[in-house]
Amino acid sequence: MEEMEVEKEEAQNSKSDFQTQLEESLKNFDAPQSGQMVEGVVVQVTNDYVYVDIGDKSEGLIPVAEFADEELPKEGDRVQAMLTGHNSNGPVLSKKRADSKRYLKEIQQAYKDKTPVDGKIVKVVKSGYEVDLGVERLAFLPTSQASVDKVEKPEDLIGVKSKFYIERLYSESHLNPVVTRRKYLEEAINEKRDAFFASTSIGDTVKGTVKSFTSFGAFIDLGGFDGLLHINDMSWGHVARPKDFVKKGQEIELKVIRLDQEEKRINLSLKHFTEDPWVHFEEKYHVNDVVKGKVTKLTEFGAFVELEKGIEGLVHISEFSWTKKVNKPGDMVNVGDEVEAMILGYDIQAGRVSLGLKQTQANPWETIADKYPVGTKVHGKIVKITNIGAFMALEDGIDAFLHADDISWTKKVKHPGSELTVDKEIDAVVIECDPEARKIKVGIKQLTDNPWKAFAEEYKAGSTVEGEITSITDFGVFVKAPNGIEGLVNKANLSEDKDVPYEEAVAKYKPGDKINVYVVDVNTEKEKVAFSVREYKRKQQRDEISQYMDSGNNDDGAYTLGDMIKSQQND
Repeated sequence: MEEMEVEKEEAQNSKSDFQTQLEESLKNFDAPQSGQMVEGVVVQVTNDYVYVDIGDKSEGLIPVAEFADEELPKEGDRVQAMLTGHNSNGPVLSKKRADSKRYLKEIQQAYKDKTPVDGKIVKVVKSGYEVDLGVERLAFLPTSQASVDKVEKPEDLIGVKSKFYIERLYSESHLNPVVTRRKYLEEAINEKRDAFFASTSIGDTVKGTVKSFTSFGAFIDLGGFDGLLHINDMSWGHVARPKDFVKKGQEIELKVIRLDQEEKRINLSLKHFTEDPWVHFEEKYHVNDVVKGKVTKLTEFGAFVELEKGIEGLVHISEFSWTKKVNKPGDMVNVGDEVEAMILGYDIQAGRVSLGLKQTQANPWETIADKYPVGTKVHGKIVKITNIGAFMALEDGIDAFLHADDISWTKKVKHPGSELTVDKEIDAVVIECDPEARKIKVGIKQLTDNPWKAFAEEYKAGSTVEGEITSITDFGVFVKAPNGIEGLVNKANLSEDKDVPYEEAVAKYKPGDKINVYVVDVNTEKEKVAFSVREYKRKQQRDEISQYMDSGNNDDGAYTLGDMIKSQQND
């Protein structure tokens, strides 16, 4: 009996051990394995660890360092983590590895669905940037895809948080994401622009910030997309520089004057806040009216004069003076000057007015022919010397031109500076007056009689004259006659013997020598005379022969014509 009870108790104990072992085995079978994702409740947070109840006998530990400051959980919060192993304190968990595994699935899905992901630009690298997509996942962002605008300083984008599209996920079977921010920004801009077109009408007033300048205006940021403030829409008057009206970064109100949704163009205006002054222009102004205005701007080609707010006219540099050659408008007027001008013409559609300053004064050239007729003797000062002549001031703004050829009848003036100096006062004679061309010519030599006429009367072609050698050149010898007229003995006419080289013939002469020459030709119009030594010698021979023939035959027959010719040949 006792043995049966013992056996029964042993059987019950054996059954109890088996059940316990089975329950332990089942429990171990259900326990999470390393690499498995788990979720639990935070039961305690210390300086080093976050303790999480994951349903096991002991809490799992997550290092505090795996949480960002703003992500550190509180007791009772639920967190997801990955079981990475066990130590003496219990299961070891990793939030980073859980986040990484989960995020990898998310970016794979985002790439597949073409949806944007969050990221932060963290570093400038060659040809672009590194972007942190979270949990130490870095992506490459090409420079061209970093912004819709040109980035002046790449470092300015460091730390920028934004949305990014994944353009490429893998490279050679390795996870190597390439992202674009530009595409996301362009979509956002298009959404904002579409909303603007849907809610805005022409004539509406909008606010914007001056973003950048071009030669034709300024671009205005209307909240992520741009509108154009054209230079012609800044003021009803003339605008030379956009920066004179708006400043970069300035917030301003503008009128919408054009909307083109198809071309995505928005035109804005400052001047449309006021009435167009050109509407009433013809009621106030007419061609040939003399008006007053203020000089607002000087350019190389003229000066702008404001007639009233929004209406400016241009005085071209050619309309400053009847008599003066104006090189710079600043030589005549300054910004801020009050001036009188005449309206020469206008174009209301183009918003232009042509003005003239000289037209408010009498034109001296209209009476210049009466004041300075040809033959008038004048006195004036040399104001400028050029290579071919000099300018002589007759009166304020009226200069006459003195050509080098009109300085002397007899002297060949190569450069006027050899005879004249600036500020030298001289007498001259008006030899040409052309009011239409605004040209007056004077001469100094015309103060005296033309010696060429006297020379031509005294020394006609065929006569001889004794002169003085003034210069010797490669092409001949210059000889001055007693009355100062200078002529040329061409090198071919220097020796009576054609076979004698010019170099040998000219070696007999030097400047200052007296020489007898034959007058070959006199041209008073061109003021040229040609001399010849050869013809002079021939003329001597002819004269001697003629004298002999006129004297009759010699009775003794001691000396004949043949003897004379033979004697000359021997000489």
